Amino acid sequence: MPIPNGGLITETNEQYYAGAQRFLLGAESKVTTTFNTDLVFGSYDPSDPNYALNNFKVYVSADGLPGNYDEFTDSYTVTGNTIEFTGGTAPGAGKYIAVQLKMLSGGGFGTKQAYGDTVQQNYGGYSYTSLNDVINGFIATYVGEHKLIGDVKRTDVIFHAKRGLQEFSYDTLKSVKSQELTIPPSLSVIIPQDYVNYTAISYIDQLGAKHPIYPANNLTTSPYEVPLQDDAGQPTQDNFGDNLEGTSVTNERWAEANDRLLNGNINAYDYQAYDNYLTGNAFYGQRYGNDPQNAQRNGWFNMNERDGVIAFSSNLKDRLIVLEYISDGLAYDLDSRIPKMAEDALYAHILYSILASRINQPEYVIQRLKRDRAAKLRNAKIRLSNIKLNEIVQVMRGKSKWIKS
Repeated sequence: MPIPNGGLITETNEQYYAGAQRFLLGAESKVTTTFNTDLVFGSYDPSDPNYALNNFKVYVSADGLPGNYDEFTDSYTVTGNTIEFTGGTAPGAGKYIAVQLKMLSGGGFGTKQAYGDTVQQNYGGYSYTSLNDVINGFIATYVGEHKLIGDVKRTDVIFHAKRGLQEFSYDTLKSVKSQELTIPPSLSVIIPQDYVNYTAISYIDQLGAKHPIYPANNLTTSPYEVPLQDDAGQPTQDNFGDNLEGTSVTNERWAEANDRLLNGNINAYDYQAYDNYLTGNAFYGQRYGNDPQNAQRNGWFNMNERDGVIAFSSNLKDRLIVLEYISDGLAYDLDSRIPKMAEDALYAHILYSILASRINQPEYVIQRLKRDRAAKLRNAKIRLSNIKLNEIVQVMRGKSKWIKS
């Protein structure tokens, strides 16, 4: 593959795959990296707690041969993406310098201890563009003399770009995140910091396969307020006039509930007694009248907004689960990326939003931009749905099975 030569790819193969960049040190005693990832610097001293904040390590070699690099832990500073070696122990001109971003394998220099996930976060980044690039591209394309927008503040463009990213993240963009968690004895896990809504919750079996956990919509609820009542049923107040709050009995009973009594599943003991149902087996007929939506044994979850947790049924204790949820794309810098397949739709959204918020705009122009936005958003949804013909064929093959008794 050719080295970067002015195209959209700005990293060499070594920078992208290995997260490393090597230099031959000159007289200036400094090097400037060209990773897509900015350097994060805490300290050069491994004994300093801030050293762990670094997302990279520096190595030095006299000949540049593989296996001859040692980690450099003497004085240096970082300004932007430029590393400058200072002090009397700085490597001299003619020495080879390697900057290794942290990666899961530890990198390929020194004792290979550059552990982290900085490199992995950059993988696949070519399919995205940054929100800042979208804003700059919009201003260059749509703003100016003889263009649709004669003049607009950059802050207005930023606002509508962020609002568009939020709206697209809910049902268009691939903003689904996931966490692997274990259900503790409390039967609840804290809602993620950037959580907006869940898409799926599943428990993982010993083979690594997913089993869906269903919401307990019609089975239970988590009261948002639990006021303490007196003997007359009146809420009681503290010295400041606020209602005293207690613990939810509903949540306590749900945590102790036996899921078999809810879903009608017959266990091994039930089957042993099932052969002679005339003996008066208490379990006989327990599935009669069972609600089909409850006839599953994977378990349930319930959103407890009061405590900010997701509560699970008792049969899921100690289970490994995967929580899949959507965010709004703006929680962290890494989230502020737009799939290139949706870039044109975001341009159309910003253009329509800016002109629709202005007075004295011709209505036919606003309606044309509105239709254009809807059409491009629809195209983005189709592109990002990632539907492949072979996958459709595979699904249809599963519809023509002959089940023999």
